[in-house]
Amino acid sequence: MKQEILETKGKYFSVVFTKKDNSIRRMTARIGVKKGVTGKGMKFNPADHNMMVVWDAGVQDFRMVNLSTIISFECGAKVINNRQSETTLI
Repeated sequence: MKQEILETKGKYFSVVFTKKDNSIRRMTARIGVKKGVTGKGMKFNPADHNMMVVWDAGVQDFRMVNLSTIISFECGAKVINNRQSETTLI
């Protein structure tokens, strides 16, 4: 799933995943956002925990997506539904 997110190249995408507290989260996000980056860095590497940093358009802030718990992903005509293990191009 990480590859599909990287292939968006900054375009908005929609992702549904299970959070750490087992609640379901739907997020419209994008990668590659530089606004608000301080250069301080993070205290851990998200890739070590199978997570990815994205810009959440709903709250206008950076959030983490757990790549292991993604239920569905949509970007343009590409739709991936992990619950049914199918990929649909519209």
